[in-house]
Amino acid sequence: MKFEYNPRYPSVEDLRKKARARIPGFAFDYLDGGCNEEINLIKNTSEIRKIELMPEYLKKYSGIDMKTELFGHMYDAPFGISPIGLQGLIWPNSPEILAKAAFDHNIPFILSTVSTSSIERISEITEGKAWFQLYHPADNGLRDQILQRADAAHCPVLVILSDVPSFGYRAKEIRNGLAMPPRMTMKNVLQILSRPNWAFKTLMHGQPSFQTLRPYIPKGMNMHHLGLFMNKTFDGRLNSEKVAEIRNKWKGKLVLKGIVNEADVVKAMQLGIDGIIVSNHGGRQLDAGESAIKSLFRIAENYRDKIKIMMDSGLRSGPDIARALASGATFTFLGRSFMYGAAALGKQGGNHTVAILKTQLQQVMQQICCERVEDLPNHLITNISQL
Repeated sequence: MKFEYNPRYPSVEDLRKKARARIPGFAFDYLDGGCNEEINLIKNTSEIRKIELMPEYLKKYSGIDMKTELFGHMYDAPFGISPIGLQGLIWPNSPEILAKAAFDHNIPFILSTVSTSSIERISEITEGKAWFQLYHPADNGLRDQILQRADAAHCPVLVILSDVPSFGYRAKEIRNGLAMPPRMTMKNVLQILSRPNWAFKTLMHGQPSFQTLRPYIPKGMNMHHLGLFMNKTFDGRLNSEKVAEIRNKWKGKLVLKGIVNEADVVKAMQLGIDGIIVSNHGGRQLDAGESAIKSLFRIAENYRDKIKIMMDSGLRSGPDIARALASGATFTFLGRSFMYGAAALGKQGGNHTVAILKTQLQQVMQQICCERVEDLPNHLITNISQL
């Protein structure tokens, strides 16, 4: 297999550096930052890289296959694109760019409720293959309208966001005026002027807005009142009753994202949930929590044969994907990595990032003589619980 990527940017870290140079500082901070002192943000990436894999150099080898079955669909690789809010703020049109790349490479794309493209538009691009993540509204009537739209758009999987019962305390965003309600400072204006390409592209595509929510937002709202509307409209705190109501209404596959403890896994199974995504929201919600890879290993050890277990948060490379799969995940998702790609390379960013990750994962599997993704746990030497 050969995957085409730009050799000037052969790693996600290269894309991150390029993205930082192309977009305003407030947009980069929103993408790159975590909450409080960003301790868990750092733990996510550092602790997964302590996991070690064992090669087998004299084993008979007949080639690798990265194809992975998930919820009845055979994907070409065991990773997809995580939901991210306000994607168009980071790079104009980025939800469409990444959705198209996911469709072309046959990997899943998850659209966030608070992204800058609509359910219908992403469904059109992906021919009804995109997943949708629901940020739970305070009003059940609004919830039901959004669910009906996702169903009409043929979304095969609904993801319920569980780990945002409160807004994360993110100092960088507060300083930059990106808290709710948002504000534009002179510093932000100067940052925009210093990134003319970003400013021109944004002007072409229009000010980023919550396109899925557009029918429900009163017209003529200024930014201050929009922030107040969003705070009032959404209640991220879940409970079993809310999840049960959605399970009764949604006939497709249902996934809970943000699960990090065994008690919630048990509740999810009792509620008829089809899968979970182990995640700490990329270190953006709870700085005092554990890394996502620690949560994954503990949960997978007991429940990998009982429910589909996926993971995001802290994955930045093909080796990271291999480490997560070896630690018990069935599938993985990456958010920041793909947004770095879109911000760095625009229309080419999605395909480029997929190609990097496929190439890196292929090399790891070839090196350790692992022919199938599901065999990666057989190569685990050191798991995170032993460190």
